[in-house]
Amino acid sequence: MPEGHTIHRLASDYANRFSGTAPRVTSPQGKFSDAAALLDGAALTRTEAHGKHLFLGFRDSDWVHIHLGLFGKVNFGDAPAPPATDTVRLRLANTTSYVDLRGPTTCALITDTEKHAIHERLGPDPLRADADPKAAYRRISRSRTTIAALLMDQKVIAGVGNVYRAEVLFRHGIDPYRVGKDVTPAEWDAVWGDLADLMREGVRNNRIDTVRPAHLPEAMGRPPRVDDHGGEVYVYRRANLPCHICGGEISTADLAARNLFWCPDCQQK
Repeated sequence: MPEGHTIHRLASDYANRFSGTAPRVTSPQGKFSDAAALLDGAALTRTEAHGKHLFLGFRDSDWVHIHLGLFGKVNFGDAPAPPATDTVRLRLANTTSYVDLRGPTTCALITDTEKHAIHERLGPDPLRADADPKAAYRRISRSRTTIAALLMDQKVIAGVGNVYRAEVLFRHGIDPYRVGKDVTPAEWDAVWGDLADLMREGVRNNRIDTVRPAHLPEAMGRPPRVDDHGGEVYVYRRANLPCHICGGEISTADLAARNLFWCPDCQQK
């Protein structure tokens, strides 16, 4: 499932190609046809992301709410748009660009009130200007749930996925099994600030890189990482390989139905 930086990048890409235009809106697959007919030719006025949720604003108060889930894909291209396949849930097209949405968990036309309700159930997003890290910490500091599980709980903090969860805990030497109430305010401030920086870099580069300059392949004389998920990381998907810092073996385990990765020597309770 895409992490939050990808959704913010998509919000920017939709805006760059369609904001201020009145695109053709269609649903070749047919599952969004009624809503598409209502939006066809309406102006795209704004785009927004909160965690893993994307919002496309049309006119004054119409919103398309998109959640990609595990299988959703978005593909942009230049006009003229080719014939759409019947897997396209939502296509936007104007005189310069088109974009196809396939396989999302959610693609729905919602009102301002419904959109507000979605924001209300989500935790703060490190990439949003209105985010309040103290709101997340209030929940964390009262919890006996592991910090690894809390970071993946979108009601606590929105947009963090498996990669950022594993990497930010490693970067701050925090054992993923430490319970939330044992994370200090100073540790949380450092984690939040680091997440904001890493995720902003992810938006810029459209990939996740978490390794500090001193530990990059060219600095350490090691081969670069080769993985579908992006750039250089410390522990994610590196089970049984040596830690870049201490040389110890990276561990993995199942936590809340997701694979957890950490270095037992570098990350202490």
